[in-house]
This record gives sequence, structure tokens and C-alpha cells, in this order.
Amino acid sequence: MLMEAILVGVWAALCGIDKFDIFTGIHRPLVTGTVVGLILGDLQTGLIAGATFELAWLGLVSNAGVQPPDTTIGAIVGTMFAIKLNMTPEAAIGMSIPFALAMQTAVIFLFTSCAPMMQKADQYASELNLKGLDKLLYLGLSARALLYGIVGFSAIFFGVSGAEFIQEYLPESIVKGMAIAGGMMPAVGFAMLLRTMFNIQILPYFFLGFICATYFDLPILAVAVIFTCIAVLDYLNSNKSDSNNASNTKGFDDEL
Repeated sequence: MLMEAILVGVWAALCGIDKFDIFTGIHRPLVTGTVVGLILGDLQTGLIAGATFELAWLGLVSNAGVQPPDTTIGAIVGTMFAIKLNMTPEAAIGMSIPFALAMQTAVIFLFTSCAPMMQKADQYASELNLKGLDKLLYLGLSARALLYGIVGFSAIFFGVSGAEFIQEYLPESIVKGMAIAGGMMPAVGFAMLLRTMFNIQILPYFFLGFICATYFDLPILAVAVIFTCIAVLDYLNSNKSDSNNASNTKGFDDEL
């Protein structure tokens, strides 16, 4: 258990750096749930849980000081619950939400605590002190990585005993209620995502995908592949149209 907790803590630290600086996407629930499942010895459950959490938290993206519930820690804790308690991913979502909210508060507190560093950064910038700026950057990265690492380690090392306590004393009706609430969250995630990126031009594709999945019973993977092909064809046709327009414009200019 100690080695599992250490590995998850290291992964959480890397996610804490990636989430606000590098943004390769490894901090997202889909990747984090899969990695935690691999560490805990159940890759399949980790992958299923991560995919479920990703659907539920699609629209939760950090934006400067605006911090939503932390999806990384939520995915770590939720995957742990799904594996250790043999919960459904939907119920695990409901169980992980308080931890995601607590981590949201911790991140905001860390950012607030680091606010005085901005004055020092301005001073170093005015003095062209690049080494000083580097030290401040590394200090901020280290503090955030340490926070995520400690929380990720604690979630596994101390969370197992808490999970066993929940399994023994939590009423079955509450677990079923969590599963029902968690099953509704992917719809909320899609609604939040559509709210931020809604465009009238993509509305027909949205309804077409809904029809394919609902009335033709196509699996999500098949729908994704179909619309990936449509997107590629649309991109190629758009480039071809732009090239033709450019050629026609050039020919017109040559005639003049």
C-alpha cells in the first residue's frame, strides 16, 4: 500500500504541474483514472472510471483565479473508491465530489498565499534579474507539485481505511442514491461544455450524433469515428476551396 500511495503521489504532483503550466492533458480524469487503476492493479476499472469522470467533468476547466472542483484529485479518489469498494463509477463520482471541492479550496488558498510573490516578480523583471524570476517560477511549481503530491499520497494511504469504514457503515440506499446522481452527471458535463462552445453551425452535427446513438443504437466509439471522418473531410474540402479561391484571385490579378 505504501508503494501504491507513493506512485499515486508522484503522479498527482506531475498532474499539478501539468494542469496550470504545461497542459498536455495528463491531469484530466480519463488519463488519471487509467494511471491510478494501473497502479492499484485494476486497469480496466480505472479506465472505465476515468472515462465516466471525464464525461461528467468535461466543462470543468481551470481559468486563472477561477477554480472549479479539482478533477484530478476527484478522479484519484473516485478511482480508488471504485476499485477498493467495488463501486460503480457512477456511485464513485458522487463519493469523490467532496474531495474535489476540498482540493478546490486548497488550490485557491495556495494561489492567494503566493500573491505577494508577484511584487517580487515585478521587481526582478524591472532589474532584468532572470535568475530571480527562475527561482520564483520553480518555487511556485514546487509548492503546487508538493500540494498535489501530498493530497494524492494521502488519498491512497489513508483513504483505504476510510473506504473500508464507508463500506461497512454507509447505508446501501445512500450508495444507490450516489449512483443515480452520478449517472446524471455526464449529461451535466455535456451541458456545461455546450454552454461554453455552443455554435449554431455545429448544432446539426450534435443532433445527428444524438440520433445515431439513440435511434440506431450505435456505440459511442462508432459515433466518434464517424464524426472524426466528417471533420477530416470538412477540413480537406475547406482547404481545397480556399486554394481554388486563391488561384482564381491570382488569375484575376494577373489579367489586370
